[in-house]
Amino acid sequence: MFFRLFLLFSIVPAVELALLVYAGSMIGVPETLSIVIATAIAGAFLVRREGLGVLFRIKEDLAQGAFPAESLLDGAMVLVSGALLLTPGFITDLIGFLLVIPASRAVMKKILLRLLRRHLESISIEINKPPR
Repeated sequence: MFFRLFLLFSIVPAVELALLVYAGSMIGVPETLSIVIATAIAGAFLVRREGLGVLFRIKEDLAQGAFPAESLLDGAMVLVSGALLLTPGFITDLIGFLLVIPASRAVMKKILLRLLRRHLESISIEINKPPR
């Protein structure tokens, strides 16, 4: 697990930096910075709007006495999308927009639930009783 996280936190920023440098050399530095700033502003707006919608759905579920499991998962996905959209880079922005837009979030949620089920099915717990 540590190795996967190490790869994630070392390779993704390196690829993002390379893409930003490449975009800067192809379209220019001011244009690249404008794209990064525009995606951060648009992302903040979308995350705020979707986050408030998720909070409203959680409140409705609780008022009806239902556990808001799906709404909580939506909220977690919107939270992660906010962090990704505020991080400069093209890959993180793409993933962030996929998580914040409701139609693509539904698809991503199905994929995430499938992965979680597979992971939970593979977990086995052994209870060892202490010797007497």
